[in-house]
Amino acid sequence: MPQRERPDFIRQIVAEDVESGRHGGRVLTRFPPEPNGFLHVGHASAICLNFEVAREYGGRTTLRMDDTNPTTEDPSYVEAIARDIRWLGFGWDGGIRYASDYFGALYRMALRMIEDGFAYVDSLSEEEIRAHRGSVREPSRPSPYRDRSTEENLDLFRRMRAGEFDDGAHVLRARIDLASSNMKLRDPLMYRIRHAHHYRTGDEWPIYPFYDWAHGQSDAIEGITHSFCTLEFQDNRALYDWFIEHTRPASARIDRIPGAEGGGGEALGSWDPRPRQYEFARRNLDYTIVSKRKLLLLVEEGHVSGWDDPRMPTLAGFRRRGIPPDAIRAFCRQVGIGKADNRVEIATLEWAVREALNRRAPRVLAVLRPLEVVIENCPEGEVDWIEAPYFPRGADAPPEGWPETRKVPFTRVLYIERDDFAEEPAPGFRRLAPGREVRLRHGYFVTCRRVEKDDAGRIVRLHCTYDPATRSGAAPDGRRPAGTIHWVSATESVPMEVRLYDRLFRVSDPAGGAEGLREALNPDSLQVLTHARGEPSLADDPPETACQFERLGYFVRDRATRAAATRAAGPLVFNRTVTLRDAWSRRAKSGDTRDAAPPEARTPAEDTSTGPAVPGVDSAREARDVARRADPALQVAFDRFRDALGLPDELADLLSGSAESVRYYERAIRGGTDAAAIATWLVHEVRGAGGSEGDAGALEPEALAELVELVRERSISRAVAKSLLARLVEDGGSPREIVRCEGLGRIGDADQIREVVDGVVAAHPAEVARYAAGHTGLAGFFVGQVMRATHGRADPAIVRELLEESLNDAT
Repeated sequence: MPQRERPDFIRQIVAEDVESGRHGGRVLTRFPPEPNGFLHVGHASAICLNFEVAREYGGRTTLRMDDTNPTTEDPSYVEAIARDIRWLGFGWDGGIRYASDYFGALYRMALRMIEDGFAYVDSLSEEEIRAHRGSVREPSRPSPYRDRSTEENLDLFRRMRAGEFDDGAHVLRARIDLASSNMKLRDPLMYRIRHAHHYRTGDEWPIYPFYDWAHGQSDAIEGITHSFCTLEFQDNRALYDWFIEHTRPASARIDRIPGAEGGGGEALGSWDPRPRQYEFARRNLDYTIVSKRKLLLLVEEGHVSGWDDPRMPTLAGFRRRGIPPDAIRAFCRQVGIGKADNRVEIATLEWAVREALNRRAPRVLAVLRPLEVVIENCPEGEVDWIEAPYFPRGADAPPEGWPETRKVPFTRVLYIERDDFAEEPAPGFRRLAPGREVRLRHGYFVTCRRVEKDDAGRIVRLHCTYDPATRSGAAPDGRRPAGTIHWVSATESVPMEVRLYDRLFRVSDPAGGAEGLREALNPDSLQVLTHARGEPSLADDPPETACQFERLGYFVRDRATRAAATRAAGPLVFNRTVTLRDAWSRRAKSGDTRDAAPPEARTPAEDTSTGPAVPGVDSAREARDVARRADPALQVAFDRFRDALGLPDELADLLSGSAESVRYYERAIRGGTDAAAIATWLVHEVRGAGGSEGDAGALEPEALAELVELVRERSISRAVAKSLLARLVEDGGSPREIVRCEGLGRIGDADQIREVVDGVVAAHPAEVARYAAGHTGLAGFFVGQVMRATHGRADPAIVRELLEESLNDAT
């Protein structure tokens, strides 16, 4: 049965507003991107929040282009934004709205603000305004033009509008409070002169509004009730409210504005409904950047092929890589909405992708690095068409339009994966070797009889025999081969170009300037295999078809590839979406970020998943619901986890989807450690380290509880714990003992931390100057530098206290 959800703080606010009748029970949200680039994964959270909250509470969502910067915006970006939102699964109310539609209204409101004494024309240069600004400890100095008369201000502003002045000659500023502790309120800029062509308004406007002025007033004009933005705009909220309170809705002549639903009277701040801003925290994704400026640099310098390069964190890139939109929505729901910025393991996104594709992607055979195999006792020219299922056992039905089976050709000459053969196999190697018998997936047992090499000693061909009695995949005498490998026919398969995409950056936090960004790039983020082969059924699939290459990963037919496969037309092109399991943490541990993991590291266990193989937003959730309906003990566990332990519905659902996950979690909480903390680590962090709720590798449940307790008692930092977790999943052991033996404990000595803090402050004079000038958000930058210098071991509370002291001394 569907489970009830416990709402996040944003939803609680909206629910209370609806219940109390605020805004007449209306809920109208908006998604307001600037059309200066493609949407990325960071936008996905904001899109999901705005559209889903409105839908859940019977409201609507509008799409507005905040197009107030004519030099960076383009209609192609508008088209891309609209296309990506639709692809993500959302539709907005009415047509697309534009801040540029409101230029006339904003101008009229600004004139009235001048008349009311709340705005003035300043003729200082940009450098002079900056010099007058003061710092967090000193008030701003008033501009000599601050006390111009109303008549002079009106005259100058109208002449700015008429285009009489050069760029930079004047600006319009709000008159607020030059001594405010919130530097956003120190006479902020409202308009600048910019003689630039706008993609919609042409050359009509030589002045353009700044974001803080245009954004809130556009919300008010549209009748937005709830304005959601990220935490970086928290200080802007006071300015957002001030502008709403000091403008007169009637001066905008709202009835003449397309799509306007707001309004009000002549009185100051008489907006109805009055929009209110609420901030939520960013969820920064590891190995990813979302700065449009930096993404544009990657495109312009040719590090990627374009905005839709499958390595890019753009929605267009995700789509081309084969990431389904419901996986992105599920990922956004899983990371949730919070009040503090946090980093999210990229493995969490990859898990959501695997969850979505596992139940809809047909299984096919493909060989990426072919090694020829001659079946000597198979007649030449004969083709044995073997019927093979597209989906594993337990799938109730294939996705709509997919047949249940297809025909796979078995011929005298085959290809197998080169890594699936070893002339001198290492202990534990369970694939083909001289004299060894293996099972061909969906096919016969084969035995290697002879190895053929070229003059350089390189293996070029294997000579094998097959047992015709094993066509069913089993031997009449009951013998079991060493292992199972995948294969394709050499003569009937189709040629493919396979692009193996990996993380674009080598480091989890690729921060810094352009040079640092270049240095952090992963040189092996793309490998192109030009000699791959696939079973013939692949030739009939349309572009953007997702499939699982058995034992290799999930792949998607590139949309630029041709419609059908013939040797004359060239190979099919496939992009790897994601591997079958997370091998990155293992590679990162050894310092090897190449895609060189052996097949046994890439090969999953036998697929025994159950549940319907049908597409849909909640296909994985539905499977867990099915499991709970089939096993009342799982439903009892869900109710206990949610009601008795107080877990959010999402965690309770994931932890009660199987008997294995229930047993693991209950063993972990047996010692009395915080149940919610263990649940969070098990779902979010253990997955990121390559485990799952019911199978955490070598990490025993009691060891997970011990690790969480070390974090809770502040013996180790969260960063150290996450680093240690991957090791525990791989090798097991006692976290407390490892911390003790290797000196990984938290640094709580203030003198030791002060030395690091002073060094960081001294090493970044430019950032210190910006902080002193009012960019107080840089405090997080300094905290990050100190934590990096101490390998995440410094006590963050002490770090913040000492940084505040050191920065104030430095300024």
